[in-house]
Amino acid sequence: QERMPQTPLFAAMFDSSSYNRNLYQSKEDNCGGLYYHDNNLLSGSLEALIQHLVPNVDYYPDRTYIFTFLLSSRLFMHPYELMAKVCHLCIEQQRLTEPGLDKNWNQKIAPKILQLLTEWTETFPYDFRDERMMRNLKELAQRIASGDEMYRKNVQQLLQNLIRKLATVSQYEEVLAKIDATSTDRLTVLKTKPQSIQRDIITVCNDPYALAQQLTQIELERLNYIGPEEFVQAFVQKDPLDNDKSCYGDQKKTRNLEAYVEWFNRLSYLVATEICMPVKKKHRARVIEYFIDVARECFNIGNFNSLMAIISGMNMSPVSRLKKTWAKVKTAKFDILEHQMDPSSNFYNYRTALRGAAQRSLTAHSNREKIVIPFFSLLIKDIYFLNEGCANRLPNGHVNFEKFWELAKQVSEFMTWKQVECPFERDRKILQYLLTVPVFSDDALYLASYESESPENHVEKDRWKMLRFVSEI
Repeated sequence: QERMPQTPLFAAMFDSSSYNRNLYQSKEDNCGGLYYHDNNLLSGSLEALIQHLVPNVDYYPDRTYIFTFLLSSRLFMHPYELMAKVCHLCIEQQRLTEPGLDKNWNQKIAPKILQLLTEWTETFPYDFRDERMMRNLKELAQRIASGDEMYRKNVQQLLQNLIRKLATVSQYEEVLAKIDATSTDRLTVLKTKPQSIQRDIITVCNDPYALAQQLTQIELERLNYIGPEEFVQAFVQKDPLDNDKSCYGDQKKTRNLEAYVEWFNRLSYLVATEICMPVKKKHRARVIEYFIDVARECFNIGNFNSLMAIISGMNMSPVSRLKKTWAKVKTAKFDILEHQMDPSSNFYNYRTALRGAAQRSLTAHSNREKIVIPFFSLLIKDIYFLNEGCANRLPNGHVNFEKFWELAKQVSEFMTWKQVECPFERDRKILQYLLTVPVFSDDALYLASYESESPENHVEKDRWKMLRFVSEI
């Protein structure tokens, strides 16, 4: 069972120990289109895997199987098609039962079907933004509820929880849209360098530790809204056995993953803007040292995403070319951080630090120690390469389930991290600034940089002339 994606915190969400958690039910499964080796499910036909998802009187699928199959099945079919098949199999079972045993069957199977639906709606709620999914869910729930008063309450609870989750994500999306509208996000024209800057990051928050905490606030909130399926949907391609169109296309119901990547880019540009804006060299040096301290605090907290965004902002050409400014900076602390996030050997140093933070998180007693915010672009890249490196189907047409165990293992670890509640108090003023203050475009950054420290060579001089010409038009 070693290769199953079982992360304690995440698995605890699914605790229903009253069911038989044995994934390997019987020898017949090997004949039923599923192939095992050393008790590990390696592959199976799509139909057999769907059958394996549906509980019956004597069987309830393993928690990790449910998560893995619901996560990966969308590479082969729409979630609503899977839901329709699950409903059909449940109804079929009921129909095949002897007439007199109907009530008895309901008592044995209803709680299991209800449990499966609970796991689906709790872990992949965004699937149910599709009306067809909702229709099927209500139909099956209705069938369960009609059997017994007790189940009716449970069904109502399940639907209420789901509707509440979907309402929350809609509100969150509205807030994001408002933030985008408030922040012009790019100051494409910078006619002259502002002589007096009304506000900068240090006047809003002069404590690097406090800023690192508010960055962590934003990171955890945005992480929390990313559904596990968004990782898979990002890579959905056409299933070779499906002559129809690509599996997803219009079915993408969320863009929380993209919004999170955009936040990383915004933070990098914000850091570069804050450094390039001040007119005086000593002010710019002070801002650089301030961000080095913020980055160090992010590292201590376990917020690797903000840390990496700050480092990339400082490494942007308009910032790194400011040699006279950097000469005034004590860079020893920055060198240590850069070493930690050094990309060589496939980010070996960072991965070691991440493992340490993940280990600490597992044994932590407080939310403060549980925080693990991975460098997100690298996480996506890892999942992308895992997906690209192995085929979804084996030559015999079977689904390559071994690949999906690995995929689920990576995603379930992320699921554990995203559930940590932020232990820091929100500071509205700082959050507002971080999320909405305008940041410079690439051109505006170069223009500000050249006005701070003159161009050093022909290439820079030509670029400066061109930028000044454009800004005056």
